[in-house]
Amino acid sequence: MLDIKVIRENPEKVNELLRRRNPELSIDEIIEIDAERRKIQTQADELRAQRKNESQKIGMMKKNGENTDAIQEEVRKLGDEIKALEEKQVELDTKQRDLLLRTPNTPDETTPIGQSEDDNPTVSTWGSPTEFTFAPKAHWDLCEEKNIVDFERGVKLSQSRFTLYRGKGARLERAIIQFFLDLHTEEHGYEEILPPFMANAATMTGTGQLPKFAEDMYKCVDEDLYLIPTAEVPVTNIYAGEILSEDDLPKYMTAYTPCFRREAGSAGKDTRGLIRVHQFNKVEMVKLTTPETSAEEHEKLTKNAEKCLELLGLPYRRVALCTADIGFSANKCFDIEVWMPSYNSYKEISSCSNFGDYQARRANIRYRDKDGKVRFVHTLNGSGLAVGRTFAAIVENFQQEDGTIIIPEVLRKYTGFDRI
Repeated sequence: MLDIKVIRENPEKVNELLRRRNPELSIDEIIEIDAERRKIQTQADELRAQRKNESQKIGMMKKNGENTDAIQEEVRKLGDEIKALEEKQVELDTKQRDLLLRTPNTPDETTPIGQSEDDNPTVSTWGSPTEFTFAPKAHWDLCEEKNIVDFERGVKLSQSRFTLYRGKGARLERAIIQFFLDLHTEEHGYEEILPPFMANAATMTGTGQLPKFAEDMYKCVDEDLYLIPTAEVPVTNIYAGEILSEDDLPKYMTAYTPCFRREAGSAGKDTRGLIRVHQFNKVEMVKLTTPETSAEEHEKLTKNAEKCLELLGLPYRRVALCTADIGFSANKCFDIEVWMPSYNSYKEISSCSNFGDYQARRANIRYRDKDGKVRFVHTLNGSGLAVGRTFAAIVENFQQEDGTIIIPEVLRKYTGFDRI
């Protein structure tokens, strides 16, 4: 969440940055509540001091044999007033915290200003869009022809936008996961994590999924548990409520998990194939850093994601998300988009985000610096990569005129076959 001290000290700047996201965003109500809360705090403190002074008088009066009924009644009334102020303060504290939890992060000064995803500038490209000497097919058609993804039975077993991999398709999906994990742990220096696939509300709140995006998540009935929408949630929260040493930073962690998203706000988008489904596999990269190194580590993390595509031989581009398109908790984000022939365009396959101390404040993840000062870490994460979309990109980009699909060389030691 945003730092209330920064809001108090420079509300105009905070509002200006938030309005780069959306002209309707404002922290004015937070400021009003904060001013009222602090006023009540001052009033309560003054009454407590008055009650303490009067209580001391009672002791002296009793010692002198004086009647204390009147002053005791005054002290009792002061106690009632203090209690009422404390209850009001708790109410305002709760309201202020709820507003802060629902307020997005301020964009970094270097985040491009824009009104929609159409304003996201391309930063770089790698490779060229795949060209064919024949009419290429979409991955959903190829998957059905090769019987490597059974879309119809996936729906039968669950509901729409759930898929069933089988045979060489299941093995290819597993191979992609293993390749990503090996690359990140053996070459990029990440610690492999296998977290729970369900998280409680506090964990979901720590990374910003709650309370804002409750409708996009699958919740267990009568339990404080949600199916995770991404490994970012449990992995970032591993150190929630803890104070690390600066010597422990940066922390690099990577995890494979299935991800579950209701996609409540995306009805009608990418209804065919593997691009937008309710359950999908993903390998995630998460970093905890010092504030001074987070920008550099963000660039490294993005390059780690790009390396996956380069080794697979898949064309991609990097775009910088503008202020209207960055995620709720992020202050800066690069999307990596892979070339998809069926769309004749690029599709997102990784979002690499720097959150500054926004998530760390929510989850209370801190570190003690060299001078002994306790500070909030910066958190970063990025897909390394979305596995189903990688699967779809391989199927489409490496399809051959004879109907076969070539397996990228780096995957063959995991699949045991070189084509489908």
